Amino acid sequence: MRTKEFLGKLEHDRIARAIATAEATTSGEIRVFIQRGNVADAVSEARAQFERLGMTQTRERNGVLVFVAPRAQKFAVIGDRGVYEKCGQPFWEALTQAMRPHFQAQHFTDAIVHAVREAGSLLAQHFPRRPDDRNELPNAVEES
Repeated sequence: MRTKEFLGKLEHDRIARAIATAEATTSGEIRVFIQRGNVADAVSEARAQFERLGMTQTRERNGVLVFVAPRAQKFAVIGDRGVYEKCGQPFWEALTQAMRPHFQAQHFTDAIVHAVREAGSLLAQHFPRRPDDRNELPNAVEES
């Protein structure tokens, strides 16, 4: 699918609200990134974007990135070191498996919002919001 067509179907405001809601209960940070063009490996590309977006700079190393490459029909959800230490690989595998049917049905926003909510729940369990917490990263959908 062309990235422009994909982006036209995304409800950016709904995704940003889901991120804000998820982050209201955690010190963790969640971002969504849409990659234009083809990618060979979604996880590797997600890691590169994670770095580029400054997500390794959060205070508790508890950022999560939802990465989507529409043209390549690939996606990944990755977390920083602090998140991986708390949840392990099975969480990520279950999350991406739950997103897949939404993407296949072309319910793109639903897939992303599902990932944001699940990541937010996990982050809230292990990284509860503190009184001095602040939003370290933007909630808007990033595109490149």
